[in-house]
Amino acid sequence: MSKIYFIPGSQDLYGEECLQQVAADCREMTAFLNEKIGDVAEIVLLPTVETAQICVEDMKKVMDDDDCAGVITWMHTFSPAKMWIKGLQLLQKPLLHLHTQANEKLPYDKIDMDFMNLNQAAHGDREYGFILKKLGIRHQVVAGFYQHEDVIRQIRQFAEVANAIAFSKNVTVATFGNNMRDVAVTDGNRLECQIKYGWEVKYWGIGEIAERAKDAAPELVDEKMAEYESKYTMATDDTDAVRVQARYEVAFDQFIAENGISAFTDNFQDLHGLEQLPGIAAQNLMAKGIGFGPEGDYKISAFSAVLMKMAEKRAGATGFIEDYTYDLTPGAELELASHMLEVPASFALNKPEIQVHPLGIGGKADPARLVFDGVTGDGIQVTLIDLGDHFRIICADIELVKQPEPMPNLPVARIMYRHKPNFAIGTGAWCYAGGAHHSVVSTALTREDIALFAKLTDTELVVIGDDTTMADLNRM
Repeated sequence: MSKIYFIPGSQDLYGEECLQQVAADCREMTAFLNEKIGDVAEIVLLPTVETAQICVEDMKKVMDDDDCAGVITWMHTFSPAKMWIKGLQLLQKPLLHLHTQANEKLPYDKIDMDFMNLNQAAHGDREYGFILKKLGIRHQVVAGFYQHEDVIRQIRQFAEVANAIAFSKNVTVATFGNNMRDVAVTDGNRLECQIKYGWEVKYWGIGEIAERAKDAAPELVDEKMAEYESKYTMATDDTDAVRVQARYEVAFDQFIAENGISAFTDNFQDLHGLEQLPGIAAQNLMAKGIGFGPEGDYKISAFSAVLMKMAEKRAGATGFIEDYTYDLTPGAELELASHMLEVPASFALNKPEIQVHPLGIGGKADPARLVFDGVTGDGIQVTLIDLGDHFRIICADIELVKQPEPMPNLPVARIMYRHKPNFAIGTGAWCYAGGAHHSVVSTALTREDIALFAKLTDTELVVIGDDTTMADLNRM
């Protein structure tokens, strides 16, 4: 369980009785927040900042605790901001500035100067907001009474995004082979990814998996086959082909555990030693939270792992997808998104079927894969691109829909969605913004989640949705 440290601000100007009340109010607030969002992160109260030294000591605790994902700060009274400078300069974790009060309503008939001095977040938080701006610290402000549902929702969202950022800083991507030859958008600067997001992108030959798969213990392969048969419908007689995928997944499991891997890539142009392109193996691993990017796409591999982490406490599906083809019926345009094989089973509307069919690419044996129709509902499509001098996140609102007609001759996962506000603007904006054909689709996350991640990681963000107009396209 991760932690979010709660650091209140005050000073000694108002006397010991005031400071004792500040501490009591903060204990009450911390207990309340733990009741509401303790399943996402434990809220831990630190000493009230009354001096610069206390602030430094608090921030050192924050930075020294690997389990701490972020910080919530609140100025209960007026807390002169110069006291915060040295401590804030140590902080390198996400920060939420909670602009609230211990009381919801004013006691109009009893209010006096003692009450005013104690409950002056309107004063203290403005002083604090100034120093955050002066220091250039990226942060989130949540304003309102801390017990109100919308405020709780925003604090929970911050904790989920902070957890994802903490996870991001420890992501290791195993790239089995390099990028697909001649493809531009999947390439980029691996070193900058590590500096910016913490992603360590490391190369291994696909032979690492081929050798492990060849030597996979039969009992482990049997266990994997039993897992497949319990989760999916076996719609093929070619169980030998399915066992190949089971051997691959056993190999990936071992490799991932031994090397601390959070995400991986493969490439159909580099399958030396493998009988098939990994299909079920990749799909099943993604459904368990392991990031994936095909054709060596290390950015989307890492990004998918981070977004799955962000969404892990929510209902809905999150995972890799590829833009494929369109239905351009006027006024009812739809996109069919899929991939050769690798779409996570978390997107399945019903129980997926295991099927074996020719692939027509890669030059290997017919691979076993999961075939299913996709879930429906509102969602987002997100991608991350490397523009050389900076990264850009592109986030589009979409509506996942039921396929209009059966597709009996398309044995892959089939995800269909409608672009917002319409096809021309939605897809046009994506192209103007440089959006990749590999992305992460989620029915669990929202544009607001991605915007907070972009803000806290200082990443350029382009959003597309019902509020996007044709005039916006030329500004992208």
